[in-house]
Amino acid sequence: MSAKFVYLHAHSHYSLLQALPKLPELVRAAAAQGCTALALTDRGNLYGAIEFIKECTSAGLKPIVGVDVQIENNPSTSLRAGRRLLLYAENYTGYKNLLAIVTESNLAEHTGGPVVTNDMLKRHREGVLALDPKSTEVALPEIFYLSPADRRAWTTLRAIENRGVQEESDTYVEEENFHFPTKTEMEARYTPAQLAKTLEIAEHCNLELTLGSWVFPNFPIPKNSSYDKELRVLIEAGLKRRGIPQSPAVRERIEYEYKIICDKGYSPYFLVVADLLDFARKNGILTTIRGSVAGSLVTYAIGVTNVDPLEYKLPFERFLNPERPSAPDIDMDYADNRRDEVIEYARKKYGVHNVAQIGTFGTMLARGVVRDVARALGYPYGLGDRIAKEIPFGSQGFPMTLERALADNPALAKIYNEEDDAKEIIDLGKKLEGCARHISVHAAGIVISPKPLVEYAPLQLDPKGGKIITQYDMHSIEDAGLLKFDFLGIRNLAILAHAVQLVKKVHGIKIDIEQVPLDDKKTFEMLARGETEGTFQLNGAGVTRYLKELRPTTIHDINAMVALFRPGPMETIPAYIERKHNPHLVHYLDPRMQDYLDTSYGLIVYQDDVLLTAIKLGGYSWLEADTLRRAMGKKIPEVMQAEKEKLIKGFIEYGTLSRSLAEKLWRLIEPFAAYGFNKAHAASYGKVAYQTAYMKANYPALYMAAVLTAESGNIDTIATMVAECKRMGVPVLPPDINESFGDFTVIVVGTAEKSLSPAAGHIGDASEKDFSAVPEKNTAPNASDSIRFGLYSIKNFGSGVADSIIAERKVGGQFISLSDFLSRVDDQGLNKKGLESLVECGALDQLGERGVMLHNIERLLLYHRDATKEQSHESLFSTLGGGTSDIHLEPAPPATMGQRLAWEKELLGLYVSGNPLDQFKEKLERRPMTIGQLKTHTQPGVTTVAAGMIEDVRVILTRGGDQMAFIKLSDQSGSIEAVVFPKNFVEHRDILKPETCIALKGRLSNRNGELSIVAEQMKVL
Repeated sequence: MSAKFVYLHAHSHYSLLQALPKLPELVRAAAAQGCTALALTDRGNLYGAIEFIKECTSAGLKPIVGVDVQIENNPSTSLRAGRRLLLYAENYTGYKNLLAIVTESNLAEHTGGPVVTNDMLKRHREGVLALDPKSTEVALPEIFYLSPADRRAWTTLRAIENRGVQEESDTYVEEENFHFPTKTEMEARYTPAQLAKTLEIAEHCNLELTLGSWVFPNFPIPKNSSYDKELRVLIEAGLKRRGIPQSPAVRERIEYEYKIICDKGYSPYFLVVADLLDFARKNGILTTIRGSVAGSLVTYAIGVTNVDPLEYKLPFERFLNPERPSAPDIDMDYADNRRDEVIEYARKKYGVHNVAQIGTFGTMLARGVVRDVARALGYPYGLGDRIAKEIPFGSQGFPMTLERALADNPALAKIYNEEDDAKEIIDLGKKLEGCARHISVHAAGIVISPKPLVEYAPLQLDPKGGKIITQYDMHSIEDAGLLKFDFLGIRNLAILAHAVQLVKKVHGIKIDIEQVPLDDKKTFEMLARGETEGTFQLNGAGVTRYLKELRPTTIHDINAMVALFRPGPMETIPAYIERKHNPHLVHYLDPRMQDYLDTSYGLIVYQDDVLLTAIKLGGYSWLEADTLRRAMGKKIPEVMQAEKEKLIKGFIEYGTLSRSLAEKLWRLIEPFAAYGFNKAHAASYGKVAYQTAYMKANYPALYMAAVLTAESGNIDTIATMVAECKRMGVPVLPPDINESFGDFTVIVVGTAEKSLSPAAGHIGDASEKDFSAVPEKNTAPNASDSIRFGLYSIKNFGSGVADSIIAERKVGGQFISLSDFLSRVDDQGLNKKGLESLVECGALDQLGERGVMLHNIERLLLYHRDATKEQSHESLFSTLGGGTSDIHLEPAPPATMGQRLAWEKELLGLYVSGNPLDQFKEKLERRPMTIGQLKTHTQPGVTTVAAGMIEDVRVILTRGGDQMAFIKLSDQSGSIEAVVFPKNFVEHRDILKPETCIALKGRLSNRNGELSIVAEQMKVL
């Protein structure tokens, strides 16, 4: 029997850290009480509105979209935080006014959350029903959790919001219960008149919102044209620009794709994407595309994609086909240091109020929620940390849950069953798990609307960065009718662009990175040697080892490695390598498969191979094949079994295969479904991978300078890349005031610093403040070129002083003495700390000895102060012979090598002039392998020996209270983690200190996907 009331004041977990219910649970609870409608009134936001509408519609309930807002302070009331008001959308106009009210209140500056002003209410009152939550005329139980038993979890949630302070808010007295009341409780608590009033209010609220109907940005086109016509113009021009021959096959493919795009109404979307990428191309911003869109010849013609789908045999239908119900998805990758320029271009072209980044919700996941709960309950940090570390990591797309962790890890189950405190933490964690914790900015998602965005979605400021973002996440945004544009930033594209600019600047060679030869011998030889550091997608011990075995010779080999090096498909790599080197092993399970497996030696390598096998041998349509891919990706056992039976039946009946062959095909297909790359994605990323390898092989110093500049904030990566430079024969030198610019600088053999000027365009993460050298003459790339650290790399040294030094050098030439330097650099930032940093890191080595300069630091500072004030300093300083003014320095012992290296480590993050391991050079050279070689040549489980310097020691306690350690052991080729268990730790405690050089024997282990050594024996070198 239907309930005679409606719940009008329910909060979901989107009232961030203030309520527990997920929307499906809330809707099910209302339906269980016989309700025909339900209102959602989250605190100050509409985060869940679209999801709520969908859930209610699915359950047969009328959704009432509302919001619980705080009104500006009213002097006539004693409520300190201002009174609250419930606002409901009576119709579509009311919904749009709610969007406006929520947006305005969230974009205004207020401490303690969004506040709605009386002016906002007046301007946006049409279609909005307002209700005082304290009204006694209507039944308005406020709901924050579902069951009375959930109160403890709710107070814990609020303690998490209050940073661990568990106390009842002034608003919520301890006796009050905010659970979801049953029909019986409602009828006992409220009068029939109060209950009837809820029905009356619900009858006034009749929002009809059409979901999933697309609107596109207002792309400007000529008056008498259409989007379809303009796309046609772009295609024809692109075919000529690309030089694509107009064969019947090409024309047929173009017309086929064009018709599908136009019939589905997607022409404006393609025009907008093409325009964004055209802006990038014209402004020197490198781009690529991820995903299946590279399978389109239309997108290749109009400049959206960079690989020819005909050459790589990429199917269009994987991207878009007549049966596909969802919109196309074009993910654009830009050089990460210039992504914001493209966003700004979109804002200028389509209107600042029509463009925003998409919001996304951080949820309370298994590991984090355990730590949160333990802290909120006042337990020691160590307890929550110990439990969290027993929770396994989830796989991509399948986050770990506490329930699954208890089932998968006996050690966690033991803690749960034997420790009451741990049981309480985990039980409460289960109730909080999955709740939204905060909103932030989606890594890539942008929306562009034809009208101001507030007409489609509520907006707010990003809590951290201050950017305007949507309150709807990517799924709700698309349901609201706005197609998501993904602008992703890739550092390797910035590195490529920087390297290309450096080559032009230094060697006068203009490289079109999209047209580099794909058969470059030096590139493939370098990859075959395993020299992959700094490349895209091809670096790392595992993939490097396979590349050395593979010895790639074509771009198809690169694409295959990009696609296969991941769980599941990785099992195919050995067979791929074998077949490449022995063509007699190449065979096809069915002759029909040769058409799409010819470049992969008959092996299933890509998702497309799975789909085409289902289509060509199983009789599937593209829609059925895509359904198969999605089902297998979710890995639900019963769904997998159903798809298996259906596909095997198709193989037998449509493909006329034997059952044994059909089942064998299934076993080949299964590992690829959840993890495999689609072929178009592999082709796009494979090309970028090749491009990075090409630049490294042909312009080593310039490319590595670009890598170092891009990675300048990551000390570990910088150390690895410096070691790679040294292996390549490219010296990496300390900063130098006469040769360094802001970023890493290439010193080219055979050139002289003729003039200095601001960098044209963008180099690395440079800005207008960056300067680069212009060579005296063009020279061929030279392996003996060197790289200097930039002045921006020096710790405790401001970029402003660095810019002053570079600017002065540009005007007055190199600094010829200490006095010349100190008198010409007139910058207040050159204080004691800054000058000490220059001396200690080696930037002034040309002008003096480090130990002596440091001993005289006060004298140098006084000279600088007097000289830059243009005052006489005759009493302290005299003139040296030759007419060069300099400073008399008191004698002092020179800095030792140990001191020099320690200073460099502190200020630059690594040793540059040498290495503490240099004193053990002969011993290390007698070792069979460096750490870098060990990681690429040795299999897990093998006992090995490594030697190097301890960079870091992390001591932890075992469950039994014993100490053990994780150490980072490094040599000049790389670093590796070593695990020292308690017995060994006690025995070797004295040598387990940073800067100690040791030899270590142990078993190689694969821990969380990274190689490490389980230490068995250790000794000091």
